Amino acid sequence: MKTELVTTLKRQATKILSDLHESKEPVLITEHGKPSAYLVDVNDCEMMQSRMTILEGIARGENSILEGRVFSNNQTKEKLSRWFKQYGSRLLYKI
Repeated sequence: MKTELVTTLKRQATKILSDLHESKEPVLITEHGKPSAYLVDVNDCEMMQSRMTILEGIARGENSILEGRVFSNNQTKEKLSRWFKQYGSRLLYKI
């Protein structure tokens, strides 16, 4: 991973961003010798956010299982059936 001083970033932002877009390698920005921020490519950042959302969903599901908040297959079918009867027609109009 590339490391740059914040003062270098201030003076050479265009070049650093150009290198970032070309290499796709994150850049660690330091202030007073300590890590301060990361510069990452937009697509990489969006991909990381999507992955975090998926992982958070998995964690919520695992917690639900541990807490016993689960439904049987038949219970799920019944709940979905009632939901579609109530809201299903609205979905057709949005498509």
